[in-house]
Amino acid sequence: MKNRIIILLALVILSACNDTTKTSTTLQPTLADYMVGEKWVWKYKGVTTEGEVRSDGKDTREIVSIDGVLAMTIGKDTIPVTEIVKPEESETPKYDWPLEVGKKWKYENNWTSQDGTTGNQSQDAEVLTFQEETVEAGTFMAYTIEYTGKTTNSRGYSADEKEVWLYAPAIKNFIKLTQNQGDFLYVEELIEYSNPE
Repeated sequence: MKNRIIILLALVILSACNDTTKTSTTLQPTLADYMVGEKWVWKYKGVTTEGEVRSDGKDTREIVSIDGVLAMTIGKDTIPVTEIVKPEESETPKYDWPLEVGKKWKYENNWTSQDGTTGNQSQDAEVLTFQEETVEAGTFMAYTIEYTGKTTNSRGYSADEKEVWLYAPAIKNFIKLTQNQGDFLYVEELIEYSNPE
């Protein structure tokens, strides 16, 4: 009887150790977490329900050093990493750090596009899981964060929206984004991650 209790207790402890969906907490990355030469490449595609392809391509980001200052290249832009890791001072942030399963918050974003159109996103966010996820770039432990709400703009556009982000702490970035916005489906997936270490 005593051996059975010990074995049962050991199984309970082991299963608790493997239950990463409930016990993991992730802090926002810091400057020290990035290094020159780190590179992320995503493929993306946006298609309407009628099959019209509105976007199709690749997005690359890389950590570089400019006069000894770490920066991330994003398309034609170069942003100091200190700006990327700066805590977002907002009551309605994109990521509400620290991340943990079950956490909920409100995300709001006001924006202006290159043509002067203004818009607003208002979404409820929730961290659903933390588990292994596989994308073209490999398999990573990732949080599934679901955002549901509405997007509107100054040209009269209004659509219900659902976004699912898979955020992988080990690479300090998302590995997949699936966005449903009215009659439009957009998917972005990490196809390459490289680290000079």
